[in-house]
Amino acid sequence: MSRRPSSEGSAWRISDLYPAHFAITDVETRKFLYEELISREGPGLAVAASDRLQVRVKDWSAEFAGNEIRVRARAKGCSLELALTPMKPVVLHGQGGYSRKSDREKQASYYYSLTRLSAKGALTFDGTTRPVTGLAWMDHEFSSSVLAEDQVGWDWFSLQLEDGSELMIFQMRRKDGTFEPPVGTLVAQDGTAKQMSSSHITISRTGSWRSPHTKAEYPSGWNIELADEHTKLHVAPLVEDQELASGKSTGIVYWEGAVRITGSRGGKTVNGHGYVELTGYAHSMAGRL
Repeated sequence: MSRRPSSEGSAWRISDLYPAHFAITDVETRKFLYEELISREGPGLAVAASDRLQVRVKDWSAEFAGNEIRVRARAKGCSLELALTPMKPVVLHGQGGYSRKSDREKQASYYYSLTRLSAKGALTFDGTTRPVTGLAWMDHEFSSSVLAEDQVGWDWFSLQLEDGSELMIFQMRRKDGTFEPPVGTLVAQDGTAKQMSSSHITISRTGSWRSPHTKAEYPSGWNIELADEHTKLHVAPLVEDQELASGKSTGIVYWEGAVRITGSRGGKTVNGHGYVELTGYAHSMAGRL
């Protein structure tokens, strides 16, 4: 399913099981709601097409309809129904969509994104239904193996800047707490994608947050510098508590939530919003996907 700013969902296939996650962040009240489903494949249960975007898990769905991606989900009195229209071409990360995760030749995934989609639809929250508009981001990534033996998780950033550009960066984290060199893609306003050199990307955490639910400690706030782009960004969570403990589906505990971006690019102020995903802090991700 689709994911990115202010609402998020994701779906994976494990054998004939389809888990799905759905989350909403209410920045004003600092509420974070999430729900999960898991279902076997079958009529009225779950299905995924192999030749196009068409995924359903019970009454949650994401599918292409004409030139739109239509997303539907509901949970705990909340619901989301959106029509997403791509504003830029598909971005292939890495080498033509083959995205290396480290220096290990076989550690990679196939990975593409729609980094800027216009969004319109309706959101029901706390018993009130409102028309909504905004921006969205969609990822599709698949592989046979994500983590190496000495790795436990990853930090992943999808950032939409107000100058019309987008930035995707991730870094795999080792068991000893150190990171593999970061990998990134910068998408210009015209949709041109540039693969960023690891040596020109610097990521440093500026704070931390300990979950009152799981006691896991996550980084909370980052400085990101792109040396060859004269870009310095500060990324901060809009709400600290955006942790998902998916004991009813995948069993994975992770942090994924909306963030605010401030900074400069080429000597000019640049701001934006995005999403950050943090895994492997509550437990290792080895063998879980």
